[in-house]
Amino acid sequence: MTAGTIAMDDFIQRFSEEPGYLDFARCAPIGRTARDEESAMSSLLGRARYGTLDTLVQQDARVRGAVAALTGFRADQVVFQPNTSQGLMHTMFGLTGEVLLSPAEFASNTYAVARSANALGALTPRWLETDHGRVTPGNIKQQLHPSTVAVEVSLVDYRTGYLADLEGIRQVIGDRLLIVDAIQGFGVVDAPYEVADVVVAGGQKWVRAGWGTGFLALSDRAVAALVPVLSGFSGTDAEGTPTEVLPPSRGARAFSISNPDPIAQARFAAALEEIEGVGIPTIAARLAEKVSRIIDLADEFALDVTSSRAEDERAGIVVLAPEPDQLTLLTASLHNHGITSTTRAGSVRLSPHVTTGEDTFTMLRGAFTSFASAINP
Repeated sequence: MTAGTIAMDDFIQRFSEEPGYLDFARCAPIGRTARDEESAMSSLLGRARYGTLDTLVQQDARVRGAVAALTGFRADQVVFQPNTSQGLMHTMFGLTGEVLLSPAEFASNTYAVARSANALGALTPRWLETDHGRVTPGNIKQQLHPSTVAVEVSLVDYRTGYLADLEGIRQVIGDRLLIVDAIQGFGVVDAPYEVADVVVAGGQKWVRAGWGTGFLALSDRAVAALVPVLSGFSGTDAEGTPTEVLPPSRGARAFSISNPDPIAQARFAAALEEIEGVGIPTIAARLAEKVSRIIDLADEFALDVTSSRAEDERAGIVVLAPEPDQLTLLTASLHNHGITSTTRAGSVRLSPHVTTGEDTFTMLRGAFTSFASAINP
């Protein structure tokens, strides 16, 4: 599908979340297209008419093609995953050598590294000291070691909202593998995925495809470097179910354990095709406007914004850090005005989408007004 074939206003009309929802970085309400696709595929499975299973099996090629269109990887370099965590487990269990990453990365990353190191002993973590939680080319360059074979980074940090400079990181790490957990930006960030060797993401956040959806994309270098430790019968080059134990495929397909859920694949593919039809740059530009409005509102009420303000260092996350004794008041004000957000480690995370409308901004202003009145009676 060519970008621009779906108008932004048409895209927005396909979603119907309630006003006040500002928690897309946690999970996103799915839209009509994904729901209709799930219903259609479930109906096919329910009737089980002649030829139905062929349509379900075809969803694997469809979803890999949809991921390829948005990442620049080839379809044969993509394998469907039920979630980001499993894709990261495949990656870290297959890696030999030292991987550099921040200990503050989301738990899916640190757990995959720790479990692999403890179980196999082939991987060694080197914990990166960050710039106030931000992983930058500069701090990576200073802490690279001759034994470092891979660098892992989140495209967008889930706590700080910081958008990583993938091109800058690639320049400083040379020919080491670059592993990217893209879940907090995939679908809304126009990222240069082609500089990465491994890209992993799930569809329950910004793609708005619900749980049980995700992918692992591997460059040819990554396929050569990673061992498919957890590779099942679906990870071979056999057509259909093999009758003997075969070696893993020499491609991304090897990082598969069993037959995927075709209904989840269809839901994911439909959401991705819709995003491609609008165009990631168009979505990113509209989301930037929504984020700027939240930052402006926070500034108006003297709320400390600790996430990045520059558009080239942010995506869809705004982080507010009130005084410690005011956190409960802010959280209560948001709750009382119907704002769905995430409170974590002394901060409040607000994350809009392009569908965030005027009603939500009015509710957010009301919450900030109540908060300001409570601290300044």
